[in-house]
Amino acid sequence: MSEQFSCQCCGHCCEGAGGIVVGQEDLARLCGHLALSPEALEAQYGERRGGKLHIRAGEDGQCIFFVAGKGCAVHTAKPNICRAWPYFRGNLVDGASLALAKEFCPGIPRTLTLESFREQGLEYLQRRGLVADSTATEARALCVQDLLAEHKNNR
Repeated sequence: MSEQFSCQCCGHCCEGAGGIVVGQEDLARLCGHLALSPEALEAQYGERRGGKLHIRAGEDGQCIFFVAGKGCAVHTAKPNICRAWPYFRGNLVDGASLALAKEFCPGIPRTLTLESFREQGLEYLQRRGLVADSTATEARALCVQDLLAEHKNNR
């Protein structure tokens, strides 16, 4: 297989408010890790938007769990959306989105084609159980069942 994503632990993917959706599996994992009830976790670290629980960003614009110079404070329990980066739906289907991700993330090889990235990403997501079933409770970026079916049919 061609070049692959290799995380550089730069923390760029931890910047900005908004995209860290906490699904039910994530909530249980985070609560266990932090020894908090779901209500306490949401009160301390979350906010509801569009009916979904999201991790808040701190005043510095970083994920509230990001610690400068150290990385993710809940790394072993981090949400599936974080585990999936950079293999988000948009990056798997749109060359322009992938190009932006390549500029943003030093771990994505600049020469990696959309087709190779898509193949690697779908295999990665499936192998790690990161494919979400419902946009009602999970991050849309992880809802790739249709892409998996298409990929299987094209093999």
